[in-house]
This record gives sequence, C-alpha cells and structure tokens, in this order.
Amino acid sequence: MQLSDFDFDLPERLIATRPASPRSSARLLVAEGDRITDAIVRDLVDWLRPGDRLVLNDTKVIPARLFGERRRIGEQGETRARIEATLLEPKGGARWSALVKPLKKVRDGEVIHFSDVLSARLVERGDGQAVLEFDLTGEDFDTALAEAGAMPLPPYIAAKRAADEQDKTDYQTVWAKHSGAVAAPTASLHFDEALLAALQAKGVTFTHVTLHVGAGTFLPVKVEDVSQHKMHGEWGRVSPQAAEEIAATKAAGGRVIPVGTTALRLIESAARDTGQIAPWEGVTDIFIYPGFTFHVADALMTNFHLPKSTLMMLVSALMGQDRIREIYDHAVASDYRFFSYGDASLLIPDR
Repeated sequence: MQLSDFDFDLPERLIATRPASPRSSARLLVAEGDRITDAIVRDLVDWLRPGDRLVLNDTKVIPARLFGERRRIGEQGETRARIEATLLEPKGGARWSALVKPLKKVRDGEVIHFSDVLSARLVERGDGQAVLEFDLTGEDFDTALAEAGAMPLPPYIAAKRAADEQDKTDYQTVWAKHSGAVAAPTASLHFDEALLAALQAKGVTFTHVTLHVGAGTFLPVKVEDVSQHKMHGEWGRVSPQAAEEIAATKAAGGRVIPVGTTALRLIESAARDTGQIAPWEGVTDIFIYPGFTFHVADALMTNFHLPKSTLMMLVSALMGQDRIREIYDHAVASDYRFFSYGDASLLIPDR
C-alpha cells in the first residue's frame, strides 16, 4: 500500500481559514451505502436515530503558541532576540516540551520572557525540540498562558493569517473541559448548544472521552510504504462510565458514532486487546489504515483531510479506498471547505 494511493488534487481555494458561523451552519456531506447527500450540519438530527450514541472528545486546547524574547548581557551591553515557542506536551511540574524557533539563539539555562508575568528557562534540547521550565504552575500558569498565548492554528491556516482573539473561541469545542491539547478535535467545532439540544430531544445520547491532540497530528507521512509509518503518541482516557455507556449502546443495537478521528482512535485503542470496549488510560499510537478491523465505531463524523495524511488512511479504512475517492471527488467538485475550519462529513459504512 503506497502513499500515493491516498493522494488527490485539492484546490487551495477550498482550504478554510475561518469557520462557518453559526457553527452548525457548515455543510455536511452524508455518505451512506452508495449514496452521497449534500446537507447542513444542523440536519444531523435527521440522519441519526434514537438510540445512537455520539462519542465526544472533551479535551481543551491551550493557547500554546507563545512569542517572547531572550535577553543576554554581554560586553556590548544587552542584546535581545525574538523567540517563538509552541508547547507540545507537559513533562511534569513546570516543564513542557516545545518547539522553539530559532533554537540556536537560546543557550541552555537562558530565560525566555513571554510577558511581564510569564517566563521560562531552557533546560534541555534534542531532536529539534526543547524542554522549557516555566516560573509558574497550576492556575497561575493557566491564567498567564491564557493572557500571553495564541491558539496554535494548524500550519495550513497559520501560513495564511495569524491567530487572533476570535480563534480562542472558534478553535474550542463548546464542551471542552480537560486542558492539554495543542490541536482541536475539529469535527466537534460544528456543534452548538442548539444542535446538542435537538439531538438529545431526538433520543441521541452522548459520551465524553479525552484525547489530548498533539502537534504530531500535522506531521507528514515520509515513507512510501505506509505500513512502515510510525504514529505519534497521544495521551487519552476512556473512563469506566464511558466504556459502560458505549457497551450498553452496542448491546442495545444502537450505533456508536465518534465525532472526529481523535475520538475514534481512542475508543478503538480501548478495544484493541479484547475487541470489546473497556476502560482505558495511557498513550496511544494506534495507526488505522486499510485492513484495520473496527470493533467499536459504526460510523464517523469528521472533516475533510489532507492528501497523503494518516487521516485520509483512516477514513479509507472505514469506507474503503474506492468509496473515499468518490466521496472526496464529490466534495472537491461541490466546493466543500477543507481541513480544521472546513465543512464536515458523516461517513456510514456498509457493515
């Protein structure tokens, strides 16, 4: 199975840089059986059935992109260098792994000042990354980061415009709870309170799980034989209550539908050992590509993904490569908006 098998032509004009407003007004492509239907996200209530369960990732995106400066006293007086840092994952205590640019301008032990109240010392480096030790922890750190940081928009949006205050709302789900992600579970961005209420009234139920989406989600696949690709690890948790709810829906004949590839990867990780959903916590590096056996997910709501990405491989595994090609050809021809702030799809495979 070759990387080129997951390539397609995507006009740049279809890459969304702002989300639809209101959230549920985004377009929704529904692929069920051999049909493709053009709808709107708020129509989701017409496509789901009483007894269906949506699995929602309740991770919360932190404003992980920081801009600061390194100050150094030398023979010529004080020199300063502008430094950008993107937090990747907590390392315990006040330490975070981070991408620091330009890393060569910061020596080990030097301090980067991000605001009047937030600074960090570079304590380790390696593999193009660094470990920063901040001067604040807990709620003090969260407050200072909220003031100083910017949302870590995906590279294909950040290349077109800078993050702003609106992104702190737009790039966060309405049910975000547990801080730790540096990328949003973007299919979930289409939901607002009105849509959730309509779905609940229809008899659709909800289960929350947590997967802290990392920056690795944007890493390209660099091997031509996709089976040789090594996935990045991300921390997640399926609580005993969540596992029980999902198992009850399966037993009752309802459909389990994760909202987003992150929720899907997590619940399939939790069923990896036995084929049955179970409580689970840890780091998952599950790689889903054609040939994968799904144990939990009956369908998937997701956005439209990058060519040659692991997410294209995931939806191809769910729907079949030929079917996904048809779906994406239709999406491009119909001017659906792609990627994190783009439109959505509801993929219901034949089972």
